[in-house]
Amino acid sequence: MKQYKYYLFDADGTLFDTTGLICACFKHTSSYLGMEPLRDDQIIPNIGLTLRDQMELYFGKLTDERFDTIRQVHMSYQLTVYKQYLKLFPGVKDALEQLCGMGKKCAVVTSRMKQTLEIYLAETGIVEYFTHLVTPENTTRHKPEPDPALKALELLGGLPEEALMTGDSTFDIECGKNAGTDTAFVKWSMSGPSSLKVKPTHYLQNMRDLCVN
Repeated sequence: MKQYKYYLFDADGTLFDTTGLICACFKHTSSYLGMEPLRDDQIIPNIGLTLRDQMELYFGKLTDERFDTIRQVHMSYQLTVYKQYLKLFPGVKDALEQLCGMGKKCAVVTSRMKQTLEIYLAETGIVEYFTHLVTPENTTRHKPEPDPALKALELLGGLPEEALMTGDSTFDIECGKNAGTDTAFVKWSMSGPSSLKVKPTHYLQNMRDLCVN
Protein backbone atom coordinates (compact mmCIF):
# COMPACT_ATOMS: atom_id res chain seq x y z
CA MET A 1 0.00 0.00 0.00
CA LYS A 2 0.98 3.64 -0.27
CA GLN A 3 3.67 4.79 2.15
CA TYR A 4 3.26 7.93 4.27
CA LYS A 5 5.56 10.13 6.31
CA TYR A 6 3.24 10.30 9.29
CA TYR A 7 1.06 7.62 10.86
CA LEU A 8 -1.74 8.48 13.28
CA PHE A 9 -3.23 5.65 15.33
CA ASP A 10 -6.33 5.31 17.42
CA ALA A 11 -5.67 3.32 20.60
CA ASP A 12 -8.62 1.22 21.80
CA GLY A 13 -9.70 -1.37 19.26
CA THR A 14 -6.79 -0.45 16.97
CA LEU A 15 -3.58 -0.90 18.96
CA PHE A 16 -5.09 -2.29 22.16
CA ASP A 17 -7.61 -5.09 22.44
CA THR A 18 -9.55 -3.41 25.24
CA THR A 19 -13.18 -4.00 24.25
CA GLY A 20 -13.67 -6.46 27.10
CA LEU A 21 -12.11 -4.02 29.55
CA ILE A 22 -14.25 -1.09 28.41
CA CYS A 23 -17.43 -3.18 28.61
CA ALA A 24 -16.54 -4.47 32.08
CA CYS A 25 -15.93 -0.93 33.31
CA PHE A 26 -19.22 0.46 32.03
CA LYS A 27 -21.11 -2.50 33.49
CA HIS A 28 -19.47 -1.82 36.84
CA THR A 29 -20.20 1.91 36.69
CA SER A 30 -23.84 1.48 35.65
CA SER A 31 -24.35 -1.03 38.47
CA TYR A 32 -22.71 1.38 40.92
CA LEU A 33 -25.25 4.00 39.85
CA GLY A 34 -28.12 1.61 40.60
CA MET A 35 -28.92 0.88 36.97
CA GLU A 36 -29.34 -2.39 35.15
CA PRO A 37 -25.80 -3.20 33.94
CA LEU A 38 -25.20 -1.96 30.42
CA ARG A 39 -24.96 -4.63 27.72
CA ASP A 40 -22.04 -5.11 25.33
CA ASP A 41 -24.23 -4.21 22.36
CA GLN A 42 -25.04 -0.86 24.00
CA ILE A 43 -21.39 -0.10 24.75
CA ILE A 44 -19.42 -1.29 21.72
CA PRO A 45 -20.93 1.07 19.08
CA ASN A 46 -19.85 4.09 21.14
CA ILE A 47 -16.25 3.06 21.81
CA GLY A 48 -14.18 5.83 20.27
CA LEU A 49 -16.14 8.69 21.80
CA THR A 50 -14.69 10.53 24.77
CA LEU A 51 -15.48 9.14 28.20
CA ARG A 52 -17.76 12.06 28.96
CA ASP A 53 -19.67 11.70 25.70
CA GLN A 54 -20.16 8.00 26.39
CA MET A 55 -21.26 8.60 29.96
CA GLU A 56 -23.78 11.23 28.93
CA LEU A 57 -25.26 8.83 26.39
CA TYR A 58 -25.84 6.28 29.14
CA PHE A 59 -26.36 8.38 32.26
CA GLY A 60 -27.84 11.64 30.92
CA LYS A 61 -26.45 15.16 30.98
CA LEU A 62 -23.83 15.52 33.71
CA THR A 63 -22.54 18.54 35.58
CA ASP A 64 -18.77 18.79 35.79
CA GLU A 65 -18.92 17.76 39.45
CA ARG A 66 -21.15 14.76 38.77
CA PHE A 67 -19.03 13.67 35.81
CA ASP A 68 -15.88 13.86 37.92
CA THR A 69 -17.46 11.71 40.64
CA ILE A 70 -18.60 9.03 38.20
CA ARG A 71 -15.31 9.20 36.29
CA GLN A 72 -13.37 8.50 39.48
CA VAL A 73 -15.48 5.40 40.16
CA HIS A 74 -15.03 4.23 36.57
CA MET A 75 -11.28 4.86 36.41
CA SER A 76 -10.58 3.38 39.85
CA TYR A 77 -12.20 0.12 38.76
CA GLN A 78 -10.40 0.19 35.42
CA LEU A 79 -6.99 0.58 37.05
CA THR A 80 -7.82 -2.35 39.33
CA VAL A 81 -8.72 -4.82 36.55
CA TYR A 82 -6.98 -3.68 33.35
CA LYS A 83 -4.16 -6.25 33.53
CA GLN A 84 -6.76 -9.02 33.19
CA TYR A 85 -7.81 -7.65 29.79
CA LEU A 86 -5.11 -5.50 28.18
CA LYS A 87 -3.23 -6.88 25.17
CA LEU A 88 -2.06 -5.76 21.75
CA PHE A 89 -3.64 -6.94 18.55
CA PRO A 90 -1.47 -9.27 16.44
CA GLY A 91 1.18 -7.51 14.37
CA VAL A 92 0.94 -4.16 16.15
CA LYS A 93 4.38 -4.11 17.76
CA ASP A 94 6.11 -5.52 14.67
CA ALA A 95 4.46 -2.94 12.42
CA LEU A 96 5.38 -0.02 14.68
CA GLU A 97 8.97 -1.22 14.90
CA GLN A 98 9.18 -1.50 11.11
CA LEU A 99 7.60 1.89 10.48
CA CYS A 100 9.94 3.64 12.90
CA GLY A 101 12.87 1.74 11.40
CA MET A 102 11.87 3.17 8.02
CA GLY A 103 12.02 6.69 9.45
CA LYS A 104 8.26 7.19 9.76
CA LYS A 105 6.82 9.32 12.56
CA CYS A 106 3.95 7.93 14.62
CA ALA A 107 1.43 9.51 16.99
CA VAL A 108 -1.53 8.25 18.97
CA VAL A 109 -4.81 10.10 18.40
CA THR A 110 -7.30 8.79 20.92
CA SER A 111 -10.37 9.54 22.99
CA ARG A 112 -8.74 7.74 25.93
CA MET A 113 -7.57 10.00 28.75
CA LYS A 114 -3.82 10.60 29.02
CA GLN A 115 -3.44 8.88 32.41
CA THR A 116 -4.48 5.42 31.27
CA LEU A 117 -3.10 5.81 27.75
CA GLU A 118 0.42 6.28 29.11
CA ILE A 119 0.01 3.32 31.46
CA TYR A 120 -1.23 1.05 28.67
CA LEU A 121 1.47 2.09 26.19
CA ALA A 122 4.14 1.35 28.80
CA GLU A 123 2.49 -1.91 29.90
CA THR A 124 2.33 -3.23 26.32
CA GLY A 125 5.86 -2.10 25.46
CA ILE A 126 5.08 0.25 22.58
CA VAL A 127 5.46 3.70 24.14
CA GLU A 128 8.86 4.21 22.48
CA TYR A 129 7.38 4.18 18.99
CA PHE A 130 5.28 7.33 19.43
CA THR A 131 6.71 10.83 19.34
CA HIS A 132 3.40 12.45 20.34
CA LEU A 133 0.16 11.53 22.11
CA VAL A 134 -3.06 13.43 21.45
CA THR A 135 -5.79 12.82 24.04
CA PRO A 136 -9.04 14.65 24.90
CA GLU A 137 -7.05 17.00 27.12
CA ASN A 138 -5.35 18.44 24.01
CA THR A 139 -8.37 19.65 22.04
CA THR A 140 -11.71 21.32 22.67
CA ARG A 141 -13.46 19.36 19.93
CA HIS A 142 -13.04 15.62 19.64
CA LYS A 143 -13.54 12.80 17.12
CA PRO A 144 -15.23 12.76 14.65
CA GLU A 145 -14.20 16.41 14.35
CA PRO A 146 -10.80 16.93 12.66
CA ASP A 147 -9.16 18.67 15.62
CA PRO A 148 -7.37 15.65 17.20
CA ALA A 149 -5.77 14.60 13.91
CA LEU A 150 -4.85 18.19 13.06
CA LYS A 151 -3.30 18.63 16.51
CA ALA A 152 -1.17 15.53 15.97
CA LEU A 153 0.00 16.85 12.59
CA GLU A 154 0.82 20.21 14.16
CA LEU A 155 2.99 18.46 16.75
CA LEU A 156 4.60 16.23 14.12
CA GLY A 157 5.19 19.12 11.73
CA GLY A 158 3.37 17.32 8.93
CA LEU A 159 0.66 18.01 6.37
CA PRO A 160 -2.63 16.09 6.02
CA GLU A 161 -1.69 14.79 2.58
CA GLU A 162 1.44 13.22 4.08
CA ALA A 163 -0.46 11.30 6.77
CA LEU A 164 -2.58 8.22 7.36
CA MET A 165 -5.14 7.96 10.16
CA THR A 166 -5.77 4.35 11.25
CA GLY A 167 -8.69 3.30 13.43
CA ASP A 168 -11.44 0.83 14.20
CA SER A 169 -14.51 3.07 14.34
CA THR A 170 -16.39 5.48 12.13
CA PHE A 171 -15.29 8.26 14.52
CA ASP A 172 -11.63 7.62 13.60
CA ILE A 173 -12.26 7.47 9.86
CA GLU A 174 -14.42 10.60 9.92
CA CYS A 175 -11.78 12.42 12.00
CA GLY A 176 -9.07 11.62 9.47
CA LYS A 177 -11.23 12.41 6.48
CA ASN A 178 -12.36 15.71 8.01
CA ALA A 179 -8.70 16.59 8.64
CA GLY A 180 -7.74 15.79 5.04
CA THR A 181 -5.65 12.67 5.71
CA ASP A 182 -5.95 9.28 4.06
CA THR A 183 -7.56 6.73 6.34
CA ALA A 184 -7.28 3.01 7.13
CA PHE A 185 -9.95 0.90 8.79
CA VAL A 186 -8.83 -2.18 10.70
CA LYS A 187 -10.70 -5.37 9.82
CA TRP A 188 -10.41 -6.62 13.42
CA SER A 189 -12.84 -3.92 14.51
CA MET A 190 -15.70 -5.11 16.74
CA SER A 191 -18.01 -2.67 14.95
CA GLY A 192 -17.29 -3.92 11.43
CA PRO A 193 -17.24 -2.04 8.10
CA SER A 194 -21.05 -1.72 8.11
CA SER A 195 -20.73 0.80 10.98
CA LEU A 196 -18.76 3.27 8.84
CA LYS A 197 -20.44 6.49 7.75
CA VAL A 198 -17.62 7.32 5.30
CA LYS A 199 -15.44 5.05 3.19
CA PRO A 200 -11.80 4.67 4.26
CA THR A 201 -8.88 4.86 1.84
CA HIS A 202 -7.58 1.45 2.94
CA TYR A 203 -8.72 -1.66 4.81
CA LEU A 204 -6.16 -3.50 6.95
CA GLN A 205 -6.25 -7.25 7.57
CA ASN A 206 -3.21 -6.96 9.86
CA MET A 207 -1.25 -3.95 11.10
CA ARG A 208 1.77 -5.26 9.16
CA ASP A 209 -0.10 -4.30 5.96
CA LEU A 210 1.07 -0.74 6.64
CA CYS A 211 4.65 -1.76 5.93
CA VAL A 212 4.03 -3.45 2.57
CA ASN A 213 4.71 -1.38 -0.55
